[in-house]
Amino acid sequence: MTNTLLTSGEQARPVAPGGSRRGVGIGELRLDGGFWGALQETNARATLAHCLDWMERLGWLANFDRVADGTAGTPGTPRPGWQFSDSEVYKLLEAAAWELGRTADPATEALWTKVVTRVAAAQDDDGYLNTCYGHGGQGARYSDLSTGHELYCTGHLLQAAVARVRTHGEDQLVEVARRAADHVCREFGADGRAGICGHPEIEVGLAELGRALGEPRYTEQARLFVERRGHGTLAPIALLSPAYFQDDVPVREADVWRGHAVRALYLAAGAVDVAVDTGDDELRAAVERQWTRSVERRTYLTGGMGSRHQDEGFGDDFELPPDRAYCETCAGIASVMVSWRLLLATDDVRYADLVERTLFNVVATSPRTDGRAFFYANPLQQREEGARMQPDAVNPRAEGGARAPWFDVSCCPTNVARTLASWHTYAAFVEEAPDGASVVTLAQYARGDLRVAVADGELALRVDTDYPAAGTVRVTVLETPDRPVTLRLRVPHWAAGATADDGATLATSSGSAGTGDAAPRPVEPGWAEVAALAVGDVVVLELPVSPRLTWPDPRVDAARGTVAVERGPLVLCLESVDLPAGAALEEVRLDAAAGARAHDDGALVRVRRLALPDGGTGLPPFTSGPSGSAADGGPADAIDVPLVPYHRWAERGPSTMRVFLPTT
Repeated sequence: MTNTLLTSGEQARPVAPGGSRRGVGIGELRLDGGFWGALQETNARATLAHCLDWMERLGWLANFDRVADGTAGTPGTPRPGWQFSDSEVYKLLEAAAWELGRTADPATEALWTKVVTRVAAAQDDDGYLNTCYGHGGQGARYSDLSTGHELYCTGHLLQAAVARVRTHGEDQLVEVARRAADHVCREFGADGRAGICGHPEIEVGLAELGRALGEPRYTEQARLFVERRGHGTLAPIALLSPAYFQDDVPVREADVWRGHAVRALYLAAGAVDVAVDTGDDELRAAVERQWTRSVERRTYLTGGMGSRHQDEGFGDDFELPPDRAYCETCAGIASVMVSWRLLLATDDVRYADLVERTLFNVVATSPRTDGRAFFYANPLQQREEGARMQPDAVNPRAEGGARAPWFDVSCCPTNVARTLASWHTYAAFVEEAPDGASVVTLAQYARGDLRVAVADGELALRVDTDYPAAGTVRVTVLETPDRPVTLRLRVPHWAAGATADDGATLATSSGSAGTGDAAPRPVEPGWAEVAALAVGDVVVLELPVSPRLTWPDPRVDAARGTVAVERGPLVLCLESVDLPAGAALEEVRLDAAAGARAHDDGALVRVRRLALPDGGTGLPPFTSGPSGSAADGGPADAIDVPLVPYHRWAERGPSTMRVFLPTT
């Protein structure tokens, strides 16, 4: 076994498809403060230990101990946690593995060793590993594929092992995962059970472990699971159709994502992995088709996915109620997983745009500033102030507009942890053309240093930016390879009027100086290229991040007659704490004609407070007569109020909030 830290970072990527395009590794981009650097440091300093403490407190880690010592399933000793609680332990291990690849922090190493030892001790001799089934008085193995989550848990185990092998090499956890994957292949291979898991995840875990270990059997098993989906083989759950499991239509025949949002997106990510690794263009095109329709018709302005609470799922086309938006944090993370894979497969900039939207307005929204409380659901309107969450108790997972330290279903904290620990691997990618030319693309913007291996050497860049608070992205070339390399910068779809200045204002590698009088050139949304880089070159991208009004599609019934305000990649919102004393959100109407002005990192807008009737008629709250004749009582004086970034809402205490504001 190898136990040497991989310092090059080249292998240390969550997603490593074959082909000419690859994301940068854990060690190739180092964040240096800024928006994402600060979140990443808080995640490392606080969130990992927070998750471990709760798992110890609730007995989720002790479940592994009971399997190891033979007391699991003993009458009178019920197993704590949901049937899928093992998966949270594995997501924490994945986060720790990425963090160790980034910093080699001793405290994180101690966490890793402590948890892996207990997990490994619980594995059965044939590779099966689960604390809820198969032992003592527990249910039999794979006796409930619809809701048992056994393969789902195994999938997260495999992803944790992928993080470890790519940042460290093979060790105890990687061996545990290999044995577990071999067990799955024996049990569910072409000659085994023809079953699938009610919650997709094993597909993406097998595909990435197959890549990491060079084992095609795992890729083939992932392919089998993808192809078996959609034939109605899972036992139904009361009130939920086969679409809840994505078991109603085969993946390659579906036109849109439906059912439980996280399930649908994890399945899509696994399908892209399988399509890329097997050269299945039809399967990849199917996921692209589903992405397109789902983003155009079933995705919120924040990038959030899932409008129904009943099944944590997608609604129908244009069914996007702001106040009932579910937008589970895990669904946002899964959306990033799918879009990143499609970006590497196609080079289509629209996938990077959605990654940015979702990262800033879903992923960054979930954790509280201290990294010790989280949103599970992310509605775009909060009608009542959220109840204060209990800091020392398990809280309901979705209702209420306040972040909670832990939920009865705590999939989101660990999912946030693993995503933030590896965030920078989604920020840039490298492409090697057949002729040997290299292209390095900055897909997301954050302050830091990039040193990436390319043909005939390395390209080293320094990125300075206060994005998204400001729109200037300054890239300084520190080192270039022997062969020419092209730099590409993403110009977001909203950035009309962006400019790039690639005039050499500093001395070039040949000693000649730039003229210094080159004017910035307009750049259209998409990829902006700068070729023939030389040491000392400075490229400045200016993105217009002034506030702008965003109108909903008229087919979104629940948002008709409203408007939202965005600033750069950030969705803004109005919180009740920013209204004058005595004013309520339902009383104000935005004066769209007045526009929006920059204010701190948000915006100032003009609203009119309506003189609303008191009611007391004993009749429903509707009025006959000409539109508006008595329904609103007429506008009062205009006032200016601030809008804040949506990702910060509820940080100042319980409040009401809305993203889409009714217009005057």
